[in-house]
Amino acid sequence: MKKYKPLGSVVLLKNGTKRVMIYGRKQILASTGELFDYVACLYPEGNIGAEYTFLFNDDDIEEVIFEGYSDKEDLEFIKKFGEEND
Repeated sequence: MKKYKPLGSVVLLKNGTKRVMIYGRKQILASTGELFDYVACLYPEGNIGAEYTFLFNDDDIEEVIFEGYSDKEDLEFIKKFGEEND
């Protein structure tokens, strides 16, 4: 099972110059049906509009700047989510 980064994690993407913050996991691009590991917004700006939303996969991450919050509930969700969807 894939280990997803916690929500709130701040990362720098490969070839990126601006940090982004993960706010969703396992996202589907509606126009193509393509599945991505994460959706993120600019950091520190936050979610300021759809044109500043980034879909990417774990292997697109160059560096984890900050790991977001994860607790027992989050870990149980990820486990269930992964079992149902992987």
